[in-house]
Amino acid sequence: MDDLARIFKALSDANRLAILQLIRRRCGPECKLPMAETGNSVSEIAAQFDLSLSTVSHHLKELKNAGLIRCHKRGQWVHCAPNEEALKRIGDFLEG
Repeated sequence: MDDLARIFKALSDANRLAILQLIRRRCGPECKLPMAETGNSVSEIAAQFDLSLSTVSHHLKELKNAGLIRCHKRGQWVHCAPNEEALKRIGDFLEG
């Protein structure tokens, strides 16, 4: 239950919800790390929000610490993908 509490705490921020939604939409259901071109580098994600790069990086760190996303460094770029296992756990929990 502690991991679910950590997940829901991370999702309690509207910006983090929007960032996770963007990552999921851009990546699709078959997205795996390491990846090449998904549009999910930190700078590409930050460009979609009226937030500083450091703020978006903080939100991504919170999503990663909660286990909602996975990140992979490729050269100087960090790419993010949804952690489908964590998303399935949320679905299972909500379905009862």
